Amino acid sequence: MMRSSEDIYTLLEEVKDPEIPVLSLVDLGVITNVSVENNQVNIEMTPTFVGCPALDMMKQDIKDVLAKNGMNHVSISVSFKEPWTSDKISEKGRKALKQFGLAPPPVGKNLFSDIDVLEHAACPRCGGSNTSLKNPFGPTLCRSIHYCEDCREAFEQFKPL
Repeated sequence: MMRSSEDIYTLLEEVKDPEIPVLSLVDLGVITNVSVENNQVNIEMTPTFVGCPALDMMKQDIKDVLAKNGMNHVSISVSFKEPWTSDKISEKGRKALKQFGLAPPPVGKNLFSDIDVLEHAACPRCGGSNTSLKNPFGPTLCRSIHYCEDCREAFEQFKPL
């Protein structure tokens, strides 16, 4: 059964980020292209970081979901021709991050040109802005640790890139 690129994107909504299981790879913006030619599914992806430790797991999860849906000829290429940025996270993905307890990165900001963005994150729990950066290095490369003075809770922010 021949599937369209749109069908493949829909199926890939099932593939979750291994570190943030409420966020699909599609909503994270790491799936950058899907094409189907002669029963061959070609997927291009750009991980959030060059040294992403979950890359092999993500590729296998993609293959597993597609195989479960009858697509066994899958090619996945990793490309850095256009670097991933946090602006690629969909609106649905930003809401999922917030519901998961992670402050989504602001849109249109770049960590390397605006460090103030990292220091002043909105609390995902209470929405307060009276927060402080406690550690720019969270449990993964893409997160930082903050503290909210209003609700007195620590939280993580997905770093803007």
